[in-house]
Amino acid sequence: MPDPFPLTVTEGTPTGDLGRRIAVRRTALDLSREETADRAGVAASYLQYLEEFPGAAPGRSVLLRLAEVLQTTVTDLAGGTGDQTPGAGRAGSDPEFTALTVQECRELLSTNGVGRVAIPTVSGPVIVPVNYSVVDGAIVYRTAPGAMPSRAAGCQVTFEIDRIDDAFSEGWSVLALGRARTVTDPDEVRRLTEHAFSTPWAGGQREEWIRIDALSLTGRRITTRQGTFSGASGTDGPSPADPAARNME
Repeated sequence: MPDPFPLTVTEGTPTGDLGRRIAVRRTALDLSREETADRAGVAASYLQYLEEFPGAAPGRSVLLRLAEVLQTTVTDLAGGTGDQTPGAGRAGSDPEFTALTVQECRELLSTNGVGRVAIPTVSGPVIVPVNYSVVDGAIVYRTAPGAMPSRAAGCQVTFEIDRIDDAFSEGWSVLALGRARTVTDPDEVRRLTEHAFSTPWAGGQREEWIRIDALSLTGRRITTRQGTFSGASGTDGPSPADPAARNME
């Protein structure tokens, strides 16, 4: 069968959470990428793709075979119990806490996904998750008129995204502060609809666009010695950089 992922198989740097978990398990079992792929019945270049492409989403059958080869469970390999909050692991070894630059914050925001917006109300801030995109340098999301996320319009709000890696007790967070407004211009609405990363997961009629123009961006990262990788062994070296499709400039 022709290889659908004709890549050069080298020990590159795992970047996504799934890829890092696969790499850690096979390293613990002293398995090379080729050995792991052969036992799981997949091409070595496909395993390289799973390890090095953050957006890789293999089917359950592939995960089942990999879990068996790596002597773990699909649940653990895929990231733990769905109803368990992230960050349940213990602190890693020699953690290092660093502040992110504004450019790093922009790059992490530009990966799109799910973020949390804090909306001021008479009872205090209300924090809700939204599917967001970055379009023309602004944070945008779609909601329903009258829904809690729509109440951000006209307010100074904070918007936060983060990523937690339970396997290594590592993570990062980015906090944006800015003013939110409802997008009413038809041309701008059309542009946001065309360039949005995703429709809202909640579904339904959510046609009101909210735009947040960030006035300040701050972020922080926690890394650990055990969570670092190198191209040679996959177990030691500098932490991998986070991918960024676009920046906010």
